[in-house]
Amino acid sequence: MTTLPRVTFFHAPHTRSGATRALFEELGVDYELHVLDFKAGEQRQPAYLAVNPMGKVPAIRHGDALITEQPAVFLYLADLYPAAQLAPPLGDPLRGPYLRWMVYYGSCFEPAVLDKSIQREPLSPSACAYGDYDTMLKTLTDQLEKGAWLLGDRFTAADVLWGTALNWTTQFKLVPELPVIRAYIDRVLARPAMQRAAAADAALAASQAE
Repeated sequence: MTTLPRVTFFHAPHTRSGATRALFEELGVDYELHVLDFKAGEQRQPAYLAVNPMGKVPAIRHGDALITEQPAVFLYLADLYPAAQLAPPLGDPLRGPYLRWMVYYGSCFEPAVLDKSIQREPLSPSACAYGDYDTMLKTLTDQLEKGAWLLGDRFTAADVLWGTALNWTTQFKLVPELPVIRAYIDRVLARPAMQRAAAADAALAASQAE
């Protein structure tokens, strides 16, 4: 039996990589944590730029594989640890919808939210990757109306990604706190793994502030 090498997780508190820390908690697996101090500029030092030239987190290293971009990190980890059942496998009818919503996050949701945050006028709907903000959001909320989780009754890694993303975007008023969104966020954040990750990140942030 071949033993998989441990994943090295490059992380900084109060960043997008907090969602990846929550995913690790949901997966229930061991990993090597490599903490970056953003206030000290460690993300811009040559050592980390060799990992991710963008100077962003999360990033993971698994053997010879180096993965950046949060949805890609999520897809990789959820498939790497199938025992946790956080990713529908190939052949499962939910595999396609799962991939759809993982990709929708980066291809539509984040660009739309960014344009809104800086009050930048998007391109025309025919030329814009996400069409328009209202349609983008309604597509998401229509899906959330269908069940407790993004894929209905089945909790997946996509819910870790979307629950954390919607939590911070509603806090910054970039996404309206509609009842369906608020209820979904609350369900995700109430999970023990999510709470453990949040507590660990709060402690890490406090230690960096000392």
